[in-house]
Amino acid sequence: MERYADEADVVIVGGGPAGLSAAIRIKQLAADAGKEIRVCLLEKASLIGGNTLSGACIETSALNELIPDWKEKGAPMKTKVTKDKFALLTEKSRIPIPVFPGLPMYNHGNYIVRLGNLVSWLGEQAENLGVELYPGYAAAEILYNEDGSVKGIATNDVGIAKDGSPKETFERGMEFNAKCTIFCEGCHGHLAKTLFNKYDLRKNSQHQTYGIGLKELWEVDPSVHEPGCVEHTIGWPLDKNTYGGSFLYHLDEGEPLVTIGFVIGLDYSNPYMSPFQEFQRWKQHPSIQKVLKGGKRIGYGARALNEGGLQSLPKLHFPGGCLAGCSPGFMNVAKIKGTHGAMKSGMLAAEAVYKALDENPDSSNVTPTTLDESVKNSWLYKELKSCRNIRPSFNSALGYFGGMIYTGLFYVLGRGMEPWTLKHHNEVDGKLMKPASQCQQITYPKPDGEITFDLLSSVALTGTNHDHDQPPHLTLKDDCVPVNNNLAVFDGPEARFCPAGVYEYVETEDGKGKRLQINAQNCIHCKTCDIKDPSQNINWVCPQGGEGPAYSGM
Repeated sequence: MERYADEADVVIVGGGPAGLSAAIRIKQLAADAGKEIRVCLLEKASLIGGNTLSGACIETSALNELIPDWKEKGAPMKTKVTKDKFALLTEKSRIPIPVFPGLPMYNHGNYIVRLGNLVSWLGEQAENLGVELYPGYAAAEILYNEDGSVKGIATNDVGIAKDGSPKETFERGMEFNAKCTIFCEGCHGHLAKTLFNKYDLRKNSQHQTYGIGLKELWEVDPSVHEPGCVEHTIGWPLDKNTYGGSFLYHLDEGEPLVTIGFVIGLDYSNPYMSPFQEFQRWKQHPSIQKVLKGGKRIGYGARALNEGGLQSLPKLHFPGGCLAGCSPGFMNVAKIKGTHGAMKSGMLAAEAVYKALDENPDSSNVTPTTLDESVKNSWLYKELKSCRNIRPSFNSALGYFGGMIYTGLFYVLGRGMEPWTLKHHNEVDGKLMKPASQCQQITYPKPDGEITFDLLSSVALTGTNHDHDQPPHLTLKDDCVPVNNNLAVFDGPEARFCPAGVYEYVETEDGKGKRLQINAQNCIHCKTCDIKDPSQNINWVCPQGGEGPAYSGM
């Protein structure tokens, strides 16, 4: 069966902040010039915003530029930050750190939002401008022209059984061809990975480095609810050499809601570490427990984060397309903020694509060659440059103490004007894991069911869903590697670094050994396995469209 092919001027892969901002901006430019440009946006989630997960305390700089009257148009931005707290935690105590203008953790003027709701609203604005939105359509394959340029994308076939045979519900995927394709897949996009290699986009940059962010949404006792309060911590339960920290945001949306989260750099070395368990352990700190006690957890999720910043920024354009958002990585790691950067990168991509279309009206394939230069001339690049050394400064023997000292001396006082640029680790995050024999095992407390919880009950809150009878979307390059290397050398770290219980080692049928069991239906699309696997043997590919987590305003 041949695939049905559709033609558009611009195809955008990914309906997050970057993709929707790009779509809106292109239509705005076309409307201003009295032109008609067909823009199609594909999103793998069944609803726009359904797979979106973030803290999220956002700056409005990009939104102000994109939709200046966002307040009048009813953007779901209801909680303005009114109070900042920052502290260094020890196991039983808390050492306050003053927060003043100029520090990365100063958030006055920012908004605490449920990003899925904001993304859904952006989708409405895009539709009002004539953008064609296709939620539930997963871009699974990049299509190329004979000259090697990107032609467009194809969605995956659906209704295929696990053994590869067609079921009664089989439907062939569609082709979406475009004059230009913008890839806004989010952190560690599975199509972006192939583009990096095909066009050597990282030739002049470092590899990306990542973190994992875990989040819960709580309804707390009204007596401890402080609408507009933003709190961050570093320190316990992590040691000084493990990069990470927490956030606790009080929403003001008519109910006493608090979002809490924990971020851990995926360059950690101990295979016995479990980011999920560290998050649960952090909640037992007296200063955190007092906020959650008597409350009810109503949401959970996890997602990988880009932490490479300027050093890891790749070339953004290639023949027939470009990258924007968190696939290339525009997060300000000092502020733990990526939404405004993703939106601005999407807007800049849109402007470069529009320029290429305008200058080549008769061409069937255009390249936004001005994008990289326009990014370098923007406030976004200036912002990334100012904080470029903060993340790698944590890699010294002083750990987070060294990072804090560096931030105080150079970021606060000099705004990144120092004439040097520090480098990240020489190896990708997964390769930094040490053999289990060189590390100390970590014993985590059992969950109490009130403040701390087990993994599977947490996954149940994500609403994730996959048809169990379909080809696996968590693939192994070599089936022998998990047992022969990951289990033998690293004691099976997949079972600990996955925040959704996807991977577990179980006894073989003959009882003579173990095998890796992959519970793909649990996957919440965080991409951590693709990043942290010490053998770099796991390859995350897109499942059928409409599957994965169903976050409700997370």
